[in-house]
Amino acid sequence: MAVREIPMIIDGQAVLSQSQEWRDVVNPATQKVVARVPFCTAEEVEHAIASAHHAFREWRKVPLGKRMRIMLALQALIRDNTDELAALITEEHGKTLPDAKGEVGRGLEVVEHACSITSLQLGEVAENAASDVDVYTLHQPLGVGAGITAFNFPIMLPCFMFPLAIAAGNTFVLKPSEQDPSSTMRLVELAHEAGVPAGVLNVVHGGPEVANQIVDHPTIKALSFIGSTHVGSLLYKRAADAGKRMQAMMGAKNHCVVMPDANRSQAINNLLGSAFGAAGQRCMANSVVVLVGEARQWIDDIVDAAGQMKVGPGTQQDADLGPLVSPAAKERVLGLIETGEKEGATLLIDGRNCQVHDYPKGNFVGPTLFTDVTAEMTIYREEIFGPVLCVVNVETLDEAIAFINANPNGNGTSIFTNSGWVARRFETDIDVGQVGINVPIPVPVAYFSFTGSRASKLGDLGPNGKQAIAFWTQTKTVTARWFEPENVSSGINSTIALS
Repeated sequence: MAVREIPMIIDGQAVLSQSQEWRDVVNPATQKVVARVPFCTAEEVEHAIASAHHAFREWRKVPLGKRMRIMLALQALIRDNTDELAALITEEHGKTLPDAKGEVGRGLEVVEHACSITSLQLGEVAENAASDVDVYTLHQPLGVGAGITAFNFPIMLPCFMFPLAIAAGNTFVLKPSEQDPSSTMRLVELAHEAGVPAGVLNVVHGGPEVANQIVDHPTIKALSFIGSTHVGSLLYKRAADAGKRMQAMMGAKNHCVVMPDANRSQAINNLLGSAFGAAGQRCMANSVVVLVGEARQWIDDIVDAAGQMKVGPGTQQDADLGPLVSPAAKERVLGLIETGEKEGATLLIDGRNCQVHDYPKGNFVGPTLFTDVTAEMTIYREEIFGPVLCVVNVETLDEAIAFINANPNGNGTSIFTNSGWVARRFETDIDVGQVGINVPIPVPVAYFSFTGSRASKLGDLGPNGKQAIAFWTQTKTVTARWFEPENVSSGINSTIALS
């Protein structure tokens, strides 16, 4: 089977890069090279941005109804091609096919939301704010936007960015992860099949140099980033220095609180699925479970259930989790597990020697579980991004809330309880941007905004929902008075008052 060469998309055309630097895209279950992706040259990135800039002149004038119909066509194409997109995700990322299909579905939600652009982009009007004076607002596109995405959701994360941006009248330059770009490229192909004009949506590839060129470029008006805290923080500072908008969704350390009154089997199954699904490679994974009071007695049941989870290639029908995305990711996780042992945490399940039949080269790490974890330990302070669950025991809900609020991150948290009072107390007092009540991964539906907080997010406005429309548009306020043709001025008004 021939190895795919991943193209750029510029002016609506697939263009092979002339770069001398290419990286292998590897199936993480087999280490087989399935594609090659370029690190584009500065001239190629410049060409993509210029294409978007040129296309903006006409795209911004395209009627809302036509933009809506393109989004309607795109959502239909995504739905029809879900299996193909999921297969590409699994081949290059490693997550199981059901999980990959679920990712496509969550991305589809955003495109469906973009189909409402005819109402989302409406302004406000006040008639007769003063004598014969009307005041109204226009939500106009910014110009050229850009997006930089992480490897862990190669369909969902681009959908968090370009559909609403271009539906609002902007043009776009996308830089997907170089680790698993094929599904993203297919998504962009479908966007053009749906009717997105040439130049409105462009794709380039690369590493830090390309990211810096994008964020520094004066033509780029806004940047959406999803990835590590280190990279996001550096890019956000550069964007601020350049005077442009940026939203950065970054690292996390999410907690799942389990109250003694919770439905035991539901809580355990959900927290383990959240912690170990996608091999823990989710920024919204609940990597810490906080057992409150008598819920600590559930630890044996948690260990038993985790031990029954199956590890295998993403194509294996009954696999619960697949491999990590790369050998480097596996080595990092193994090193953190070793550090956890050295720092005194109790290792109840050790996934380091996970062997999968017929896949000896896969980046597999099995479900791993630590108890006696404290806030000072490295495995608690760092985002592991692997199938490692830390268990913390506290006596009361107050202690659980205080423990979570002391963590610098604020991406998501969940609580499992059958008490409405406890749930309401938790959602009120917890200082985390996204809260799940008997929901393990509280990523909201796309018509609500993604609202991570504190160290997990930089920028006032997040992806999706109403916040995304505000992020990708600028508000222009018009104050208008029209005089009657025979109206005679009553003299000079030197005050600021509207009469």
